[in-house]
Amino acid sequence: MASGNPLIDQGVLNRVKGTVVWADFPVLNVTAPFLDREGINFRVTGEASAQLPTLTGIVQSPECFLPCSVVLALLKTQSLAEQYKIQLENYCLLGQGTVYPDIAVNGITSFQLQNMSIQGVGDMLFNGTTPIFAVTCSGFYVCNNALFN
Repeated sequence: MASGNPLIDQGVLNRVKGTVVWADFPVLNVTAPFLDREGINFRVTGEASAQLPTLTGIVQSPECFLPCSVVLALLKTQSLAEQYKIQLENYCLLGQGTVYPDIAVNGITSFQLQNMSIQGVGDMLFNGTTPIFAVTCSGFYVCNNALFN
């Protein structure tokens, strides 16, 4: 008896759907028209559970948050880049943010970020060859919510 085709729909990415929204600073919200092709780079680091060695194994100790960072490849040719520069010079703290992925339908959902701040700006070339003004924002992402039950 022949089985059906094992292939499943792989989904669709949408290059212009990835966005970053700040709860307290909507003027700093980032959408596709403000970005270089590098777009948004979101990274969660650390380990969701510390593994504590024992004499005969490991004790798991789940963390309740993970450090995270968002690199925004803004266009230095637009006023949003200047808004981030002003925010960094004035007060780097951003608070809560949301990163929305580049997913057309289904797939992963948004990431809620806590206690975010502008950490810095990447290298900038002022030779007319790149429009990138890369802003790095860092904070934490909540995990293991069941710990609080």
